[in-house]
Amino acid sequence: MSTLDVAVELGPRGRKVAAWATRWPGLERGGATPEEALARLEQYRERYALVARRAGRGREFTSTGPVRVVARYPGTGSTDFWGISFASCALDEAPQSAEETERALEILAGAWAVFDDARTSVSARLRRGPRGGGRDREAIAAHVLSCEQDWARKLAVTPDGDLATDPAALARHREAYRRAVRDHRDEGRRARTWTLPFLVRHSAYHVLDHAWEMHDRDLGPAGDPPRST
Repeated sequence: MSTLDVAVELGPRGRKVAAWATRWPGLERGGATPEEALARLEQYRERYALVARRAGRGREFTSTGPVRVVARYPGTGSTDFWGISFASCALDEAPQSAEETERALEILAGAWAVFDDARTSVSARLRRGPRGGGRDREAIAAHVLSCEQDWARKLAVTPDGDLATDPAALARHREAYRRAVRDHRDEGRRARTWTLPFLVRHSAYHVLDHAWEMHDRDLGPAGDPPRST
């Protein structure tokens, strides 16, 4: 049985920490301490299993054993503020084979599928936070897709159509994004200042974080606006 290898990114002021699985893009959680971040990552294993299944790697994921920390490295001020990985480490800088790149892209596609499922299954209105804050479903979707467009520009990919309202345009954009990652890897190019592994794992993390947020804040049928008859 293989271990679940994890890297720990430490905020420079010791306020927050991010822990992320090195072979499973998007499986990442934060906390106030390394122990808390690792515990939260462990709690999300079951949720992440759906991503692995959508990527055709469900059995591989469920066969992983205990967490093993394989790297600890300093993050940035954003790590301290958000509790999210915002820095590359030596693992991200290491050369990646075509097979490794393709595996990561398959998992990213699984994360996209989980996000799409959430968007089509949760209520349009979502449960508010303790102070009444929080975006509704389509505002979250617009935010996620806007960020994906920004990050795709690091690969010289620009959208062809409205990603938020045109499923065909979104499908084309995602395929162009994956194709550009492959091309950059083959040419030995980075995504501007980002490494390709960091770009892929950050993209997968962001889309899953918001997919899980939508599920956690789902109001069910009562949260949907009235339908005309």
